[in-house]
Amino acid sequence: MRIHAVHKLYDERLARSTRPFRARGCKVERCLYCMLRVHLCICDNKPQIESNAAFLLVMYDDEVLKPSNTGRLIADLFEETYAYIWSRTEPNPAMLALLEDPQWQPYVVFPAEYAEPERVADKITVESNKKPLFIMLDGSWAEAKKIFRKSPYLNQFPVLSINPEKPSRYKVREASKENQLGTAEVAARIIDLFGEQNNADVLDLWFDVFRENYMTGKLNRVLPDDSALKQLKTYMANY
Repeated sequence: MRIHAVHKLYDERLARSTRPFRARGCKVERCLYCMLRVHLCICDNKPQIESNAAFLLVMYDDEVLKPSNTGRLIADLFEETYAYIWSRTEPNPAMLALLEDPQWQPYVVFPAEYAEPERVADKITVESNKKPLFIMLDGSWAEAKKIFRKSPYLNQFPVLSINPEKPSRYKVREASKENQLGTAEVAARIIDLFGEQNNADVLDLWFDVFRENYMTGKLNRVLPDDSALKQLKTYMANY
């Protein structure tokens, strides 16, 4: 099993905690990698893909500790995923170096209505010697807005936005904004826009597997016979 950036960030964040993280369901025995109940672990079913895109997850302080987080689903599939805890006053030097690395063409993924019109990109244009680096601001809606507004080092990059035509399938948390999507759902739309439709489909299906198993554990239900995992396996058989 591949240990990725979010797994490592989880360990780092946990190590510097001065007190236990007490989210709802904290007493549940969970897999340390997918964060689902142990009997609902999906790690052995993680699909493998190839992509020409990379992601940077800028995560609000305790977001990486939350079992409901979907940013880790991006890192599950996209090998070039980087993850850092956000700090307003002391941004991580490694993250700043990554943003300045000339191999990347960064885009901040955020609603266009919050950015100056001249920053808004209507398509993804990548120079021949670069790869896109999609910057995801991972936290609650209020936290993501705070990251966007108080991170001056992101101001130099274009803002890439999506207009979801369908409501979110993410029922793990209550959305505070109409048509608000989970982080992994947004990433799937961005990857589709980039032109990797199959990878977008796989991320959507992986998201469905996580969501279904999370809600099954949360509500003490039984997985349906026509489960999301079956749909993913069928798709991957023809990938």
